[in-house]
Amino acid sequence: MRKKIVAGNWKMNTLPAEGVELAKGVVAGRGEVCSCVNFIVCPPFTHLSMVAEALKGSDIELGAQNCAAEAKGAYTGEVAASMIAALGCKYVILGHSERRQYYGETSATLNKKMEQAYANNLTPIYCVGENLEEREAGKHFDVVKAQIEEVVYNLTEEQFKNLVIAYEPVWAIGTGKTATADQAQEIHAYIRKVLAEKFGAAAAECPILYGGSCKPANAAEIFAKEDVDGGLIGGAALKAADFLAIGKGFQK
Repeated sequence: MRKKIVAGNWKMNTLPAEGVELAKGVVAGRGEVCSCVNFIVCPPFTHLSMVAEALKGSDIELGAQNCAAEAKGAYTGEVAASMIAALGCKYVILGHSERRQYYGETSATLNKKMEQAYANNLTPIYCVGENLEEREAGKHFDVVKAQIEEVVYNLTEEQFKNLVIAYEPVWAIGTGKTATADQAQEIHAYIRKVLAEKFGAAAAECPILYGGSCKPANAAEIFAKEDVDGGLIGGAALKAADFLAIGKGFQK
């Protein structure tokens, strides 16, 4: 059975004290959701140690939103994978569409970041997905395939066993548009097929999360699809009740 995962990407939101309160709210309501659901919260770097403390005693895991491509050195403003691991992170989001779009992250950069993540026992949540122009041009399969082949195909079989993929229809992030459950299933099944071409049967065990405007209202329908194993949640992760309600989508 693949893991069921609901991961919250807080992006550049909340001050540290607000982040602690949010984390405490998630911990407080955790018991209302099936223990089969794995919750992960990914606060800004500045909050990690305080949120780690707030999560103590719970099964909610901590992730970071990014890490540096280098191990250490004269890289002002960067945060190394070893640093986030030392603060208690088990996961790191890599290749998010906003990092690709605003900060010019390429597959070459992401290969180095993946290497750093694995060297520090972090599980990457590797993001793939197409923008509106690519979707309308019918290029979404080609875009996603290239993002997988150029990075994920470079992993060893052992590393691949410790990977989460998140599919982001970039055209549905923050726009209020959502891919239909059928659209989500179609691309998730395609991603699994592309993974299987390299990693064979192990592709059946890789969790693939949906990352486009997933909310309490549509989570159950999306999560019911065979190849959708959870969500990478943005805006709805900033309210504990909404985040937990999305987790309940697996119970319906």
